[in-house]
Amino acid sequence: MSSPDPQVRGARNPSTRSAVRGPVVAVTGAASGVGDLLTRRLAASEEIKRVVAIDERRGEVEEAQWHILDVRDPAIAEKLRGADVVVHLAVDLDLETDPAARTAYNVRGTQTVLTAAAAAGVHRVVLCTSAMVYGALPDNDIPLSEDAELRATAEATGVGDMLEIERLGRRAPRAHPGLNVTVVRPAVLVGGTDTALTRYFESPRLLVVAGSRPTWQFCHVEDLVSALEYAALEKVDGEFAVGCEGWLEQEEVEELSGIRRMELPSAVALGTAARLHRIGLTPSPAGDLAYTMHPWVVSVGRLHDAGWRPRWTNEEVLAALLEEVEGRHTVAGRRLGRKDATAAGAAGATVALLGTAALVRQMRKRRGL
Repeated sequence: MSSPDPQVRGARNPSTRSAVRGPVVAVTGAASGVGDLLTRRLAASEEIKRVVAIDERRGEVEEAQWHILDVRDPAIAEKLRGADVVVHLAVDLDLETDPAARTAYNVRGTQTVLTAAAAAGVHRVVLCTSAMVYGALPDNDIPLSEDAELRATAEATGVGDMLEIERLGRRAPRAHPGLNVTVVRPAVLVGGTDTALTRYFESPRLLVVAGSRPTWQFCHVEDLVSALEYAALEKVDGEFAVGCEGWLEQEEVEELSGIRRMELPSAVALGTAARLHRIGLTPSPAGDLAYTMHPWVVSVGRLHDAGWRPRWTNEEVLAALLEEVEGRHTVAGRRLGRKDATAAGAAGATVALLGTAALVRQMRKRRGL
């Protein structure tokens, strides 16, 4: 398995920065997750002059210049003065966040960052969305071109936010001449992440909807971070995807994972998922199932043309994901405690995947529904 890039382990002496002719890069959401990893990598890079880190709390990268504030605060414009590039990663994708609040934060935050960047004289903003914006549809090409039409809808978790973020990104250069926007679209992201798609692998059986053709393309966070660095250094621009080479068919995933499938008719799977979400028992809407049913594999040609290569393979990322989720139990996107997991396991494979009437009744009783 690939090991972490040595560049993220430490940073060079800040006194050497004045001699560097590279860009000043600001990172929002810099204290945790992908933002923290990117801040560490940029702080260690000989090609970066200075790193400006922005978050609502201070992170651990001492070499960065920290500003503590909410990205929705217009005062961020002053903090961005002097930056050449902004990588905007302050986006809430938590499954447990109220959807309306999540959308309000993501959209307002992106609007503010784009406007503030233009006001501060920043010439490039890098946005990170998801390859999910292409949509998971039975007639998708395998792989999709990076120029393919975005056919996703807002029915899956967070996808509506990603589509709106991209719409704002397309409008920004027209509203603010001189501002360039780069959009990075990772495949299924793995490595300290918690999404509806990573939770799919926490079930004791893998749900397969009858008649569907799932395909899996992963992206390890280390590869995403290196792609974001490419974008920050302007080695690649425009809209591009990032992920492993090729893809895995469902049968390969089952063989590699050792997890057996449970096949259900489409009406049963989608109907049950919709009911469980409607009554508040699971965080995942039925729209999330489309991404486990239909292909949405994307070419990563633009990064390849720029000289970038993934360090991880799909097989390696799947192995890392299985190790990460070991011991967790999920039913229809809802993570169970040990007691709930025991009840689900005792009721059979269908319960373990989508929830049975017994489990639903149990949860309704607890909530007083």
